[in-house]
Amino acid sequence: MNRPKTGSEPDPWRAPVIVAQIPDTGVHRELEASAAERQAMADLASLREILSAQASFEVVPKSGGRYQVTGHVRARIGQTCVVTLDPIESEIDEEVDLMFAPEAEARRLADLIEEGQDDREPPEVVDLPEAIVGGIIDLGRLATDALFLAVDPYPRKPGAVFEAEIAAPDPEDHPFAALKALQDKKKGQ
Repeated sequence: MNRPKTGSEPDPWRAPVIVAQIPDTGVHRELEASAAERQAMADLASLREILSAQASFEVVPKSGGRYQVTGHVRARIGQTCVVTLDPIESEIDEEVDLMFAPEAEARRLADLIEEGQDDREPPEVVDLPEAIVGGIIDLGRLATDALFLAVDPYPRKPGAVFEAEIAAPDPEDHPFAALKALQDKKKGQ
């Protein structure tokens, strides 16, 4: 998942789960971002503020060293209306359902799909597994990514409508008006 990072900023909301410590029955995690984490996320995403951010995840082992992560991310964010420039608040409730695989397998699958693309046919949509990096699945980063992807880039206050100002063109106001004036002046001499 990509997010609006501008450099090598650290992940603002971290909640690592070590996959080697996940039992066969899986694990459940409830997360809530602290005020400092919410502020760092808001800065990273260029939001006015993040008033609250919670996540609930189930991490279940699957065959071949894979792990399925399902859950919800909920947040309340402060933005600025693109029409009125008034502050507004928005609710985010995003479902998450991702498969994670060991880093080498995720890379191998991505390479196979890239090699199999034929320029003559449209590519099939394939959900590749996310890579398990360093034996860890970071649920905080996953929640942050889900939150960022759900943000409306053009938020509007309810009922706000952009109305372009329409003015009738002035017949004397065009690029060649000065030339016409010179021509008229020359004719009058």
